[in-house]
Amino acid sequence: MPHLLHYCPLACISDGVKTRLGTVRTPYEHFYAWRRVNDGDKISTLPFDELQNMIKGVYSPERFLEIFRDYIYFQDSEYDSEEREIVCRYPQFFAARLLKKSIVESVVKRSGKGGTYFGATGCGKTYTMAFLARQLALRCSDEIGSPTIVLIVDRYDLQKQGAKLFTKSKEFLNIGEVKVVPSRNALREELGARESGGFYICTIQKFCDRKDDEFGLINNRANIICFSDEAHRTQVEHAKKIQFSKDADENMKAMISKPYAKVLKEAFPCATFVGFTGTPITETYQTFGDEIDRYTMDQAVADGITVPIKYHPRISKVLLDTEKVRQIEEYYKKCAEDGATEDDVLASEEAMSSIETILGVPERLERLAVDIHDHYVSACANDPERVQKAMVVCAKREIAFALLQKFREKYPEWFVKKKSVDGVILPEEELRQLKPMPFIAMVASEGNNDKSEMYNYLSSENFDELAAAFKQDNSNFRIVIVVDMWMTGFDVPSLTYMYNDKPLKKHMLVQTISRVNRKFPGKDFGLIIDYIGIRGNMREAMRLYGGENSVAPTVDDVKQAAVVFREELEILKKHFQNYDFVPFLDPKGNPVERYGFLAKAAEYVFISAQELSSKINGAKVSFKKYFLETVKIMRAAYDICQPSGELSDEETALGQCFMAIAGFVRKMSGIGEVDAETMNRSVEKMVEAALKFNKVESVLQVGEKEDVFDPEIFEKLSNIKMASKLELLVNLLSKNIKNYEKVNRVVAKKFRDKLEDTVRRYNERRSKLFAEEEFKREQASEEIVKNTTAQALQILNDLNSDRESFRRMGLSFEEKTYYDILTAVCDEYRFEYGTNNIVDGLVINEKCISVAKKIKEIIDSKSSFTDWLNNQNIRNRLKFDIKVCLIKNGYPPQHTPEVFRKIMEQVENF
Repeated sequence: MPHLLHYCPLACISDGVKTRLGTVRTPYEHFYAWRRVNDGDKISTLPFDELQNMIKGVYSPERFLEIFRDYIYFQDSEYDSEEREIVCRYPQFFAARLLKKSIVESVVKRSGKGGTYFGATGCGKTYTMAFLARQLALRCSDEIGSPTIVLIVDRYDLQKQGAKLFTKSKEFLNIGEVKVVPSRNALREELGARESGGFYICTIQKFCDRKDDEFGLINNRANIICFSDEAHRTQVEHAKKIQFSKDADENMKAMISKPYAKVLKEAFPCATFVGFTGTPITETYQTFGDEIDRYTMDQAVADGITVPIKYHPRISKVLLDTEKVRQIEEYYKKCAEDGATEDDVLASEEAMSSIETILGVPERLERLAVDIHDHYVSACANDPERVQKAMVVCAKREIAFALLQKFREKYPEWFVKKKSVDGVILPEEELRQLKPMPFIAMVASEGNNDKSEMYNYLSSENFDELAAAFKQDNSNFRIVIVVDMWMTGFDVPSLTYMYNDKPLKKHMLVQTISRVNRKFPGKDFGLIIDYIGIRGNMREAMRLYGGENSVAPTVDDVKQAAVVFREELEILKKHFQNYDFVPFLDPKGNPVERYGFLAKAAEYVFISAQELSSKINGAKVSFKKYFLETVKIMRAAYDICQPSGELSDEETALGQCFMAIAGFVRKMSGIGEVDAETMNRSVEKMVEAALKFNKVESVLQVGEKEDVFDPEIFEKLSNIKMASKLELLVNLLSKNIKNYEKVNRVVAKKFRDKLEDTVRRYNERRSKLFAEEEFKREQASEEIVKNTTAQALQILNDLNSDRESFRRMGLSFEEKTYYDILTAVCDEYRFEYGTNNIVDGLVINEKCISVAKKIKEIIDSKSSFTDWLNNQNIRNRLKFDIKVCLIKNGYPPQHTPEVFRKIMEQVENF
């Protein structure tokens, strides 16, 4: 009797072990467990707790009414004749409850900080906002009246995404008008026309300073609540330095910069700000307040809200000269010591690791295109019934377009516009909704300085149409190449593969790879195919954002930083007593005068003959060095305390002033202003030098490392002087033994011992030459270098042979590492296991080979998830399964804990 179910708000399914919540019209895959009962409870993942949590956390009378009243979402009936209800998930329920409480406290206390919600990317933060908005509109009238909510996003596509939900939710929100505001002035008029209610959506860029609408007050009501959806990163930009430009007469001018967070606070001085993010940074908590609740990536995967993300390395490496790499690292270290910010250093590192000389080599891009094509076609052929879309992430627009052209040359059929892929039969109604699209396209904004071919391509693309087509499962548009667009806040559930060729770190890495974690029928996981080597960064990002770690600074950290900042600022002001800082203290001051002030102050520092005691070691140093040391300390403290609002406008302006003077002084000293652009120019030259005798390596197979044993390398070595050849060989060997050690510690140690012994004997023989006559000494020296070089080349050949031996043994690269540890432990502990046979110059032990393959199978089942090393439960299970496997196969014949420990060290080392 379906009509009776019309009045059934919730549906629970359970077999006594698994218990799930949904509605009568919820697809099975969207039924979820309820893992908390009360606000402060820890999340339980035990199966037998699910039923009790459901009964107490959902079906107790008071809780049931609370969920029924505010946490079952319907969009407005005018948009959908067949309304489908969406019941909250437990993280959305508790986040909305806790945020409501925090916001009410903030409004009452006038703190302005409503709190931060750390919700994993893909966990439904937009719906959390909807549930929270309804709570604030209907359940808090005694404390805050009827609030006005302003949703602030940092990109146009997020604005569209928010508008798609909220403009169709007026009945649910029960807050009055819901609209997207086109300008700051329009928002001012809307808020001025009402004293309460209303839900407004806008981008944070609406708050930029403009001649026709300058910074300043928009509305000072205390019942305005600002939701920031991933806008917190944008809100702290421009906070750390003065902006320079030229006026109409070509006069240089200096403008005091303000972070968007400060501008928003001036626009809504009495408002409460709330941050929603899946990747918080330190400044997030300082801008919005303490973390109110969190729901991390590992929890979302465990609950089935998102799919796991697997990682598949197909590394395309660049062989850089080791010494040049060390010089680049030292250069960045020196820049940091000279006052470059961490942001500048990171920006330069990213820019220089992605410059065209490294990633844009045509031969490399050709191999990359072929590899992506072959992998994608093969993957889709293995599951032809399921839609599997892909995203290729490139480091630069120029590289992305060059890669697109390689696809065009190799696979012109991918550029023929069609409504759907060949062989797919669709209903006429669906076909009418589809537009003809290429199989692959690039999405990026055009630039005025782009080459004509790229400019014409990008300017002719309709991004809205491309976005709509990519989200249509049956559209012919299956692969998109991106650089910055669509990497955050762009949801396509059928997106399964991400081919990454861009250096990524921390929050941007997590935001990017999360594009493939959305649920889709038949999709068991999202796959990251990595061509540039982000595995280490991925593990670090998962450590930060996948579990219980927090980047939030403590209150003490902020307060201590503020004390240090003010102490250093006072010291600097005393040394500039004769200078009038009015141009910096007056926000409306003349920018040209401000620039002139900086130049004069820098000149004063530069020419001063005064000597002072160093703040570092107490030694007498010039005033210039003392000044730069003081600014460096002040700047470090400024970076910590400024985002929290601890500093006044005057302190912020003076801090920026002294940092700008320091930049001038460095430039006058020939050091140059240590910013990202300056570092880029310096590092680019070093990178070019490092690449001078090397090439970009081909796209390699899984498990292999960079191929430094290419015959071309030996050919190039023959053209180098003997002493230089030996030095290069030793560096090359040392580096690659170190790399081999990461996956095969046992064999790598054997080669390291050989190399160290060769170098030791070389040094001993060289040391005995000093007693010889000069002519004999030169001859003997050449002979020693020649012999040692031959030995080093032999080690190099042997290392290459060992690395390749897995193929002749019928093993994978990884299986060979486990085989080596099994046989090495046999030798070390002197026990027999199986029979050793010499085949083609290799020692073959069939029993050890069999066990190595079984260990590999066990590891594959556990380690395919990005966070397995950080998940103690998975690691413990892995150790247990391997131990059982060894015991079942009689290895070792007598139980020895030390043997198990050594084998597990090799497993974790790989």
